[in-house]
Order: sequence, then C-alpha cells, then structure tokens
Amino acid sequence: MTHIHLTPKSANVKTGPIPVSTTSRDTCPVNCAMREGCYAASGPLALHWAAVSAGNRGSDWDTFNQSISDLPDGQLWRHNQAGDLPGDGFTIDPLALGKLVHANIGKRGFTYSHYRDAESIEWIRHANAWGFTVNLSANDLADADTLAETNAGPVVVVLPSTQNQNTVTPAGRKVIVCPATQRDDISCATCQLCQRQREVIVGFPAHGTRKRVIDIKFSA
Repeated sequence: MTHIHLTPKSANVKTGPIPVSTTSRDTCPVNCAMREGCYAASGPLALHWAAVSAGNRGSDWDTFNQSISDLPDGQLWRHNQAGDLPGDGFTIDPLALGKLVHANIGKRGFTYSHYRDAESIEWIRHANAWGFTVNLSANDLADADTLAETNAGPVVVVLPSTQNQNTVTPAGRKVIVCPATQRDDISCATCQLCQRQREVIVGFPAHGTRKRVIDIKFSA
C-alpha cells in the first residue's frame, strides 16, 4: 500500500524552505535504469524513505491529498524527493494521480517520473495540461530526446558528475545544468525552473554516494 509523508518546510538547502513529499518505494518503476544509482537510496534521505516505505511515517494517499488541498493558493511545492507517482511499478494509477492533480489546483506542485509506458505517458500529459508539472526523467541525452518527442511534458536528464556546463542533446535540444547544483544562493524555491512548462531540458549532474555508479555507466 502506498504510503506518503509531507514535510511542510524542507530543511534541504538545495530544495529551499518549501513543502516536500516522500513516497514509498513501491511506486518506483521496476524497470527504472537509475535503481542502482538512485541518490535517495543512501545517506540521511534513505533512512527517512525506509520509514515511509515501511508505513512507520506519513499517511495514506487521501490524507496526503487533503494536506495538499490545504496549502495556500500559489504555494510552490515539490512532490517526491524519493519515490514516484502512484502506480504498481509498471503503470501509473490514473485515479490516484487524478486525485493529486485535483488537490494541486491553485497550487504550484512539480515532480519527476521514470514511468514511460504508453499509458503512463498519456496520464503524465494530462497532469501537465491540468497544471501539475510532471518532468519526465531521462537516463542520458539520447533518452532525453526520446522523451521530449512524446510532447507529454518537460524533460530532465541525469548528467555525469563532472558536467557543469550547459550542453545539447544529439537532436540539438538545449540542456541547462540545474542552477541549484552550481550556485549556493539558488534553490528550488528561488529557481522554480522545474515547475514551469518549458522546452529547455534541465540536467542534473550525478551527486551523492552513488555518483560513481552513474559515472561508470556514462563511461561504458
């Protein structure tokens, strides 16, 4: 059963002091290419994620959605510092996602998803159309082109840990390195780029204890 925790004011300096959620591991796609390199699987966040996944912290889906509905109008918030959209590991649950999209009306929520089956892509497209920003997560620059061609929503991509300059995809799409990873005075709260519907792709250099695993994948 999906369990979820809402932190009303994040203490993460990269996120900034905005509401941030964490969703149980059972929502993560079974074919996610970043499972071995997932930054949330180690460090302090891993302990929190484990507690949420075990049902020892947080609430059920409906209670969480009520908390989102109760946020002030215009509130920026990030869904899922760990976990994915509600689903069974293969496909997004459209009814559960619909409840979240409805709860977000008037708010400025954004998230990321590794779901990429045809049905999930369609539900992500609808979520973006209704004002809940779902960034499609790409595994490399070529994959970013593939996801961008679905026109389902904005795209983000993982980059080698040493990548600190803007770049382009093989098809020529512009990739901007996440500003919060490059400057200490910028956070999600101040940047807000991932919340916007946009054509530019946002790149996240590998970081944390798993960055070596990702760097090896890029060098293979």
